[in-house]
Amino acid sequence: MKFIKNISENFNNPNFQNFTNQFTLHDLCKRSGIDYDKVFEIVSEIESNIITNGDAELKALTEKFDGVTLDNFLVTSEEITFAVQIIEKEKPELIQAIKQAHANITKFHNAQKRNSTEKIETTKGVECWQEFRAIEKVGLYIPGGTAPLFSTLLMLAIPAQIAGCKKRVLCTPPQKDGKIHPAILATAHIAGVSEIYKVGGSQAIFAMAHGTETIPKVDKIFGPGNSFVTAAKMKISGHTAIDMPAGPSEVLVLSDETGNVEFIASDLLSQAEHGTDSQAVLITTCEKVAQKTLEEIEKQLSKLNRNEVALEALKSSFIVVCETVEEAIEISNEYAPEHLILHVKNWKNLLSNITNAGSVFCGEFTPESAGDYASGTNHTLPTSGFARSFSGVSVESFGKWITFQHITQQGIENLGDTIEIMAEEEGLDAHKNAVVVRRR
Repeated sequence: MKFIKNISENFNNPNFQNFTNQFTLHDLCKRSGIDYDKVFEIVSEIESNIITNGDAELKALTEKFDGVTLDNFLVTSEEITFAVQIIEKEKPELIQAIKQAHANITKFHNAQKRNSTEKIETTKGVECWQEFRAIEKVGLYIPGGTAPLFSTLLMLAIPAQIAGCKKRVLCTPPQKDGKIHPAILATAHIAGVSEIYKVGGSQAIFAMAHGTETIPKVDKIFGPGNSFVTAAKMKISGHTAIDMPAGPSEVLVLSDETGNVEFIASDLLSQAEHGTDSQAVLITTCEKVAQKTLEEIEKQLSKLNRNEVALEALKSSFIVVCETVEEAIEISNEYAPEHLILHVKNWKNLLSNITNAGSVFCGEFTPESAGDYASGTNHTLPTSGFARSFSGVSVESFGKWITFQHITQQGIENLGDTIEIMAEEEGLDAHKNAVVVRRR
């Protein structure tokens, strides 16, 4: 097995090294670490101040971090209407694109909705079942930063609406002019979100978790963000539910000798441009594909608006050349990527062997961009190896299942001895008696 550890340093002179002599598979699959001790120290003070001072602290932090002074955090209906009009007038094609994406995402997520499970008679006279209930109050966080992620709003607002969440609160940071990016507001309008607040960063997470004079307390918080947002979500998870742990975005492309290097390079770069801490990985069975992909990455990189961001991300990205596709799948499962793209001729034969991935893109004409925007699947996915144990966001993420049971007189007779014997052995006399009194 051979590998290139730093893609950006090996464009002109691919330096394949012997993988097994220098690193274990576990070493290679480690993500670049974030010093969360320092981050937690910072966000802990922010949380404490928000709990104590509420809106006053939010205003101070908005001025400090966003460079804008706000008298009111709530976005008015007039602001939303104006933003929609701007987009419709200046970018009608964007409105149509958002609507098409909305339709596809809605169609896919509607199929996930189940209101109840089949009633099961476990013993004669003992009937059990489950019913779905929406979480009443949810918070949706959409980052501002270097790009207005209005696509993420679709991914959160649509399943929340389908699930039946009564209160859907959106927090997103203001621009320097004190307004929210019009594309975010237009998307919110299309997705049926009208309660929007101009608050970003970890302070938005804490505001929704604890509530302030203006921003309501919610029961579960969804959405990506930087290390401070992630730390805030981790910190409040003891009392307010969160969607999942989330770190920098990542992709793993798996290719055999048939891989189209132009497509592969574009997939790796589309991930790398997300942020300097993103990671793009290529696992291939063909050294020639690896070499040609390096050349193609360098060619495409120069044409990107965010090439400096992508170049930085490529420093922590890598390529591995394996002997077999089976070996490549083993590495992929160990890495547990957020996004897995299969540039393999017989990709259908591999699907049953994929055990750890947030979302899988099958075949050379299926770019990650499709899932990020408009194919219908959700792009809010587990990162940093959490795909081993977490799923991406779905309709069920916005609700919970409650179990029900009904026991008849015949049923308590049929099951009574079993319950009494087990309760007596555990020394719980009242448990036993609750059955005994019903059988007299």
